[in-house]
Amino acid sequence: MTSGTLAYALADGVATITLNRPQVMNALDADMIMRLRAVCEEARDDQAVRVVVLRGNGPAFLAGGDVALFHANLPTLPAMVEKLAGELHHAIVALREMPKPVLASVHGAVAGAGVSLLAAADLAIAAADTKFTLAYSKIATSPDGGSTYFLPRIVGTRKALELMMLSDAFDASTALDLGIVNWVVPAAELAAATAKLIQRLVRGPTVAYGETKALVNRTFERALTGQLAAEAQAFVRCAATRDLAEGVTAFVEKRKPDFEGH
Repeated sequence: MTSGTLAYALADGVATITLNRPQVMNALDADMIMRLRAVCEEARDDQAVRVVVLRGNGPAFLAGGDVALFHANLPTLPAMVEKLAGELHHAIVALREMPKPVLASVHGAVAGAGVSLLAAADLAIAAADTKFTLAYSKIATSPDGGSTYFLPRIVGTRKALELMMLSDAFDASTALDLGIVNWVVPAAELAAATAKLIQRLVRGPTVAYGETKALVNRTFERALTGQLAAEAQAFVRCAATRDLAEGVTAFVEKRKPDFEGH
């Protein structure tokens, strides 16, 4: 599935979503947002997908919303934002709800909604020269895309408010220290390092990944007893899979397991 603003490719269990407006550093416009929702929901529902990768074409991952589009539509901006934010948020929910890992591979500029999309992923790897900023306050708006949900959980409330209110830029090393990304690699090694991570994930126990993700997604909503009960039921579901039988057998036989994702 492709369009001028976004490419979607599925091969060998890996769904790659590529933001593709390089001339404007992949700033989100209406078409890209609509396409992003469609492909995120497709990846969520496709049983052949075992891992999803988010990346950007050209010099940046995602430099936020298209401010020129905002400027051209100032008289009708509230209605436009209401519609497009709703579409973007469907994409974010699909990324979080899908029972398979989502990896963001970022470089260049990661601004505004780019940070939100990054934060919605399960894991993130960044080129060492990546620059990050929430950016929203620079145009006198509050954040969208889930950053007010994800960032307080990642970096803590006080730091999240600093990043959002001041919108100061920060580098990849700081993003790593804050836990916003998991790994930082030299820019020239980003593609190879991303490919290595993809292979680890796509060959992993997909059902167990999905159950783990679901448990973590709900951990702040439940009391301890509720979370323990959910853990037990998730383990029961994993125990019925072919992959758990293979994992246990491989452990006993002292060999590497051959997981098939079910």
